[in-house]
Amino acid sequence: MPQTPFIQLTAVGVPMDKANVDTDQVIPARFLKYPRDEKYPTYLFHDLRLRPDGTENPDFILSNEPYKTKGQILVADRNFGCGSSRESAVYALQDWGFRAVIAPSFGDIFFNNSFKNGFLPIRLATEVCNKLRQDLHDAPGAEIAIDVEAQTVTGPDGVAHSFELDDFRKYCLVRGLDDIDFTLEQTSKIDSFERSNRPSWLGHNA
Repeated sequence: MPQTPFIQLTAVGVPMDKANVDTDQVIPARFLKYPRDEKYPTYLFHDLRLRPDGTENPDFILSNEPYKTKGQILVADRNFGCGSSRESAVYALQDWGFRAVIAPSFGDIFFNNSFKNGFLPIRLATEVCNKLRQDLHDAPGAEIAIDVEAQTVTGPDGVAHSFELDDFRKYCLVRGLDDIDFTLEQTSKIDSFERSNRPSWLGHNA
């Protein structure tokens, strides 16, 4: 699926106070057999968001407005995305409408899968995440601003917080590139290297 460049985003923040949200909570294993189609958003947090009878659980944050329809930035607690390596966890978040998740820490595989799919996981200090979530609870519908190039997150209180992002991941995010797209960008350099590195006995036209 083509990736959308991620440069700046100002959107409603969704506070999720639960720690150690694993990928089976993000998308239960029984849904992994299904294709990524228009039903995919309904699998997100399925067993937390819905009761056994299929009705919405009003105690879960995404069952309530404005988070249900407008939230694009999830603010979570520690160790978000731990557990199994399923890339579908990132797909489900994206297809619901999320573009980023902010947390003190992440499961390593989820963290890496996110970048490969143009989804932004941001590590901020525990106290910063706690403050962001509290501000969002206090003012439902409050917005958070993310600036990828400046590497800042600005909370509802107007305070900006810096986050780390390596140059390669930033380059791919702001241009909407996955690993294959990035490699294809280097085609001319690859061709030039192959020509210059060609053994002399093959000749120039080999």
